[in-house]
Amino acid sequence: MVFDLDVFLTDKGGDPEVVYETQRKRFKDVILGDRLDAVDTEWRVEKIMVAGDANSNQHMPNPLKFLLFYIDQKIKMTEGTVRRKKLPHNGSTDDSKKKKLEKPVALQKEVGLLSGICLIVGTMIGSGIFISPKSVLLYSGAVGPCLIIWASCGVLAALGALCYAELGTMITKSGGEYSYLMESFGPILAYLFSWTTVIVLKPSSFAIITLSLAEYVSSPFYPNCSPPNVVIRCLSATAILIIVSVNCLSVRLAKYVQNIFTAAKLLIILIIVGSGIVLLAQGNTKNLSNGFDGGSSSFGAIGLAFYNGLWAYDGWNQLNFITEELKNPYRNLPLAIITGIPLVTVCYVLVNIAYFTVMTPSELLYSSAVAVTFGDRVLYPLSWIVPLFVVFSTFGSANGSCFTAGRLAYVSGREGHMVEILSYISFKRRTPSPALMFNAFLALFYIIPADINTLINYFSFAQWAFYGLTALGLIVMRFTRKDLHRPVKVPIVIPVLMVVVSCYLVLAPIIDKPEWEYLYCTIFIFSGLLLYYPFVHLKVSWAHKIMRPITRLLQLLLEVVPPEKTE
Repeated sequence: MVFDLDVFLTDKGGDPEVVYETQRKRFKDVILGDRLDAVDTEWRVEKIMVAGDANSNQHMPNPLKFLLFYIDQKIKMTEGTVRRKKLPHNGSTDDSKKKKLEKPVALQKEVGLLSGICLIVGTMIGSGIFISPKSVLLYSGAVGPCLIIWASCGVLAALGALCYAELGTMITKSGGEYSYLMESFGPILAYLFSWTTVIVLKPSSFAIITLSLAEYVSSPFYPNCSPPNVVIRCLSATAILIIVSVNCLSVRLAKYVQNIFTAAKLLIILIIVGSGIVLLAQGNTKNLSNGFDGGSSSFGAIGLAFYNGLWAYDGWNQLNFITEELKNPYRNLPLAIITGIPLVTVCYVLVNIAYFTVMTPSELLYSSAVAVTFGDRVLYPLSWIVPLFVVFSTFGSANGSCFTAGRLAYVSGREGHMVEILSYISFKRRTPSPALMFNAFLALFYIIPADINTLINYFSFAQWAFYGLTALGLIVMRFTRKDLHRPVKVPIVIPVLMVVVSCYLVLAPIIDKPEWEYLYCTIFIFSGLLLYYPFVHLKVSWAHKIMRPITRLLQLLLEVVPPEKTE
């Protein structure tokens, strides 16, 4: 068993696609054929070609020679074992192992209805409800408008999710807005979305959630002051690495983690809401009796209040990023949406009412950790359970954010809008590990800025621009893609309303208080065109020559392969 590195690394002459396909089939026949169908080998590397002699490739760098030589030796060592294990004692094949080996190298449909609901609820209920109450109250100006905005944000999230239910059952591809913008407006707008979201929005969201987690973990150790920034950032980086490791190891493990931590966050929500109901029954209604005194009437301030409230609801579209991994998406996608979002809306409104039963608006604004302050006043001496369960809640939200972010980078890489290695998956674990690692690397960079609220406003500005474009795409496809099957079809007034609301949320803060950050955001979004034209549209050959050895080296080091096409 030997390797032809000339073919593997240089594609000598001829059509590269033909050369690749020929070598791939030869490798699969020899390595993945009958001789290995009864062995769980670690070396199912479809992209490695075989035919010649590895030792004849003297031009190869030593690390690659060593890696391929080591694989070559491992295969030789398994040949004798394979012959001995070819037939079990009863003369029949081992069906379980054969079934495992025949499992396609692709992302598997492992997410059911319960896990889908947990992904939506678990991603939405995270750090937002424990940080954003301050910002929503600050910009709304009073308790009454604050509660109205929280309820209105839930309605907007539900309307947006209904639009995405139609899109997700009509276009059953992973990637969320990316796939829908591709179908409705073409590759340029889809590329700008993937460029902005993969590089900025998803990793910055991941960073914000883990920073919130770190703040809650460290705050009990600094009772009389704020935790040092270096402590918060180190804890945030640790959380990022743990979460990404879990998601790279197994989709099933990540799913179980999401389900468990969703149950934990619903438990703490139940504790807070139950405590609030008891306090209301005892007559603690002072802060709610004059709820509309001092309310803000500023056009831009209300928009910023919606920004921060909708940040807490962000996650209503997360299931659309994993449509290809969802069991029976035509049924489970809309069911998960209509179950999860109303549940979250009710929880959020009741939690805010509970906060106001023990804190005045000024006390809530000055609290660095609202839920912890609530626990100290209501649940003492068991107040420690609040920060503990808030950490669980935030960890679950971060896990859900990481889970879906990897799928967007994976799909955009598969379509040629990102580097090819991002579209590869682990052939042992069936996870998009390169895309997950890339998202983690960027998130580690985004934990450096200090102000979480600035990141939230920046995130919401760009995100709602794409939400509006996606809703507009749904309207456009009602006329341009009438042939598409629509198991779910919402009244057209809903996407029209989403477009109007999106325009308001994007333009109102800019008109009310222009900031340079909005211009920087816009410039960054359109700067993607500078990369799109040469590398995606023209596909310049020199870029391919540079990336080819890098891709192959990373493929060997990470043990990843391109996914097989499945129905």
